[in-house]
Amino acid sequence: MEISSTEQNGSCEGAVAILDAGAQYGKVIDRRVRELCVRSEILPLETPAFALREQGYRAIIISGGPSSVYAEDAPWFDPAIFAIGKPVLGICYGMQLMNKVFGGTVHKKSVREDGVFSIGVDNTCSLFRGLQKEELVLLTHGDSVDKVADGFKVVAQSGNIIAGIANEQKKLYGTQFHPEVDLTERGMAILRTFLFEIAGCTSNFTVQNRQQTCIDKIREKVDKSKVLVLLSGGVDSTVCTALLNKALNQDQVIAVHIDNGFMRKGESQSVEEALTKLGIKLKVVNAAHTFYNGTTTLPISKEDMTPRKRISKTLNMTTNPEEKRKIIGDTFVKVANEVIGEMNLKPEEVFLAQGTLRPDLIESASHLASNKAEVIKTHHNDTELIRKLRDEGKVIEPLKDFHKDEVRALGKELGLPEEIVSRHPFPGPGLSIRVICAEEPYICKDFAETNNILKIITDFSASVRKPHALLQRVKSCISDEEEEKLMQITSLHSLNAFLLPIKTVGVQGDCRSYSYVCGVTSKESPHWESLMFLARLIPRMCHSINRVVYVFGSPVKEPPTDITPTFLTTGVLSTLRQADFVACSILRDSGYSGKVSQMPVILTPLHFDRDPLQKQPSCRRSVVVRTFITSDFMTGIPAMPGNHIPEEV
Repeated sequence: MEISSTEQNGSCEGAVAILDAGAQYGKVIDRRVRELCVRSEILPLETPAFALREQGYRAIIISGGPSSVYAEDAPWFDPAIFAIGKPVLGICYGMQLMNKVFGGTVHKKSVREDGVFSIGVDNTCSLFRGLQKEELVLLTHGDSVDKVADGFKVVAQSGNIIAGIANEQKKLYGTQFHPEVDLTERGMAILRTFLFEIAGCTSNFTVQNRQQTCIDKIREKVDKSKVLVLLSGGVDSTVCTALLNKALNQDQVIAVHIDNGFMRKGESQSVEEALTKLGIKLKVVNAAHTFYNGTTTLPISKEDMTPRKRISKTLNMTTNPEEKRKIIGDTFVKVANEVIGEMNLKPEEVFLAQGTLRPDLIESASHLASNKAEVIKTHHNDTELIRKLRDEGKVIEPLKDFHKDEVRALGKELGLPEEIVSRHPFPGPGLSIRVICAEEPYICKDFAETNNILKIITDFSASVRKPHALLQRVKSCISDEEEEKLMQITSLHSLNAFLLPIKTVGVQGDCRSYSYVCGVTSKESPHWESLMFLARLIPRMCHSINRVVYVFGSPVKEPPTDITPTFLTTGVLSTLRQADFVACSILRDSGYSGKVSQMPVILTPLHFDRDPLQKQPSCRRSVVVRTFITSDFMTGIPAMPGNHIPEEV
């Protein structure tokens, strides 16, 4: 069910067109513009310039994206968008595109920038008026502007990398960094300046009528049919159910909670109690055994382009995170179909309702949100089967144009209690995707070399006195200021960094990565500010690393090179369930639960502190706690001990 303001209001007079080049942050741009009460629409990058002019758009923002402007398969666009007299802000890929159109060049640098950096800003430029000369911003790119286009000037720099360009006369601006995310400290000020001072937009677009619009759409679509809503117990599915409850007669809404065996401790029971208080009759289905033994169909191989498929292993023997998600998503639909059968409901007369949000669709590259976004992760509620039901018009997703913060606001309007609306997000596949499953260690040919680079980084003050072939490589990736800070940190603190023989899902640039984890250990108490600096630096130098973790306890003398075979068995899940319960209870009792947006607790197949001489096999596991602060639930910062939360917590 598509709910867009184009449908509601017809013309786009005075709105902002966000041209989508495939950025994971595309919807964040949209959200930020709407936060400033300016109407925005996400459109394909190839939207013709004449269409933008005829529909009355006041300004254009071109998003970032995973492509290179020189790639053979680079997305097509209409260069005339820069010649129709509309102010344009190009972000990341959008800036590179703008620069290329006007005769500038873009090169792939040896250094990736992924993280928060301090950049120099020309605050005489209209876009940066009112900013400091140094600003903290989020940069995520491999390609960089090399030669600036004629008519443009450099207005921001990160070391020797160009971070902003402008042609004030034509009102064309480009930022290599992302002003739309929380990590860019004055990002909203930049967007506000572009929208109001440069583009002349007015802040008259409010979303107060969205609840009624959703209700009208639900009634129009469902008519007299029944709706089956499958509740996970999280915020999204609960708000979705409350909205359906308000839109339809109570006998039309069938609320079912499927316990997939991956719930938190006591969660199914608390879900049932909370929803009963709302007057929603809930049927609970225990399907743990079905999920543990679930399978799906997969392509024969990545290279095989034929439609032939193979049956996957059962879920409790699967290690690949994407395959786990797909099995859970497909099993979820099969169980739902069985529920429909048991309740004597006719499938053709029943709609399936889900609490899918817009970021879910972007991350899984659904065409409803973006047809160019890279797949970051397949969402359990956006699988092939769900997409088939969607194509048949049998899926209702009233929240799919909403962000997490908007859903919370809608929940409050619907009268849901604070403890439900403010719950930490918990994924539909639950604990299953918080177990890093592995059958064997992940050690590629670059393992030894990357470990050597990590040794040079964490012992930099000593390494500079002993020239090494890799030392120059490290130095070429950092600025003079960063080199000085690294010298200071490694002189004061005794640190050791090493690769862990596992891989985890992360996001680098606008693409999904499935790479190594770096472990850091120290002889003294952790100095968090220094560790955060290293955590930003390491993935920039070692592109095969997408996460950095601090290992508590005594210094790790012998980093593990093997793993404890780990699958989704009841014993493994019980261990994680208890660890999650203990960690969440401590955070809640400390009173800091509201300060942290999310705290995934992850079980890894790593056994530390073994004496290599005793040749003890890997038989234990370790727990990772990831405290996270965000307002948009797409980007954010770690909750730093001693700063955002007390160290003892």
